[in-house]
Amino acid sequence: MPLRRRTFLAALAAAATLAAGPALPADPWPAKPIRVVVPFSPGAGTDTVARYVAQKLGETMNATVVVENRTGAGGAIGAAEVAKADPDGYTLLFVASPFTTVAAASKSAPYDPVRQFVPVAPIAVGPLAFVVHPDLPVATMREFIEHAKRHPGRINYGSAGPGSVNHLAIELFMARTGTQITHVPYRGIADATKDLLGGQLQAMTASIPATLPLAADRRVKVLAVTGERRIPQLPGVPSWQEQGVPDANVVNYWGLVAPVGTPRDVIARLNDAVRQVLAQPDVKARLEREGAELVPGAPERLGALIERDLTGWRRLVVESRLTFD
Repeated sequence: MPLRRRTFLAALAAAATLAAGPALPADPWPAKPIRVVVPFSPGAGTDTVARYVAQKLGETMNATVVVENRTGAGGAIGAAEVAKADPDGYTLLFVASPFTTVAAASKSAPYDPVRQFVPVAPIAVGPLAFVVHPDLPVATMREFIEHAKRHPGRINYGSAGPGSVNHLAIELFMARTGTQITHVPYRGIADATKDLLGGQLQAMTASIPATLPLAADRRVKVLAVTGERRIPQLPGVPSWQEQGVPDANVVNYWGLVAPVGTPRDVIARLNDAVRQVLAQPDVKARLEREGAELVPGAPERLGALIERDLTGWRRLVVESRLTFD
């Protein structure tokens, strides 16, 4: 090619480059609303916490964060949906203890809590309350254990369904105390609570927020909390381990996870934003009223909690020869 023609073509290319302007970076994240899937019913305890955290997260990030409920199968439907979502940082799953209990209980769960998700941020942990109907002739957890041993199979307890944390918590209790009480599964914990108050059930585990007003009205007796130690909201109520239930530490947890493959920088930004949310005094006060202890930290902290919980429940299922499918 003659030199003059090459010079002319080079000049044209340079002019085109200048006209186009400098190369623009990809759209900054987040460039659209972030979706947080809650696999439980609207208005349930976990849902109200998720919506509160999502609102604060949106304010902190100056972004739109929307909550969508995908209910069914103890949370498995919502979890399976998020597991298949694009790993672009725009779909997250708000997790609680059923995320691991349902997966541990089912051989055919439609998701894997460890292989299909990456942890984003831990939020809080807290025990359940072990409650009984006021007419049951026991005043302490130790008395309940003795009563259950004297009347094997005659005490009925309710749960939110097979594989729920309410179910596996009592299975753990029975394994540790050598008792036998009868499981009555429901479609949700609200229905079980109604039957406990009506006297059709004698016992169950329940969330701390749901328990507090019932205990204040003396509609239930709170015999213990299922964690390792007492909690400020129920200072006079002992832990299971104080009352003769050894090696039994059942906690609910809240956190955010994302589909595996979500970019690390997006995970880091989300984690930082959640930590900022949890540092706000009003958030701390609100979650503590829910009976929760804030656990801000790196994604790995939530990942370790999920793996430990999953392993423990799977061990219980095998040792107690529980079947669900």
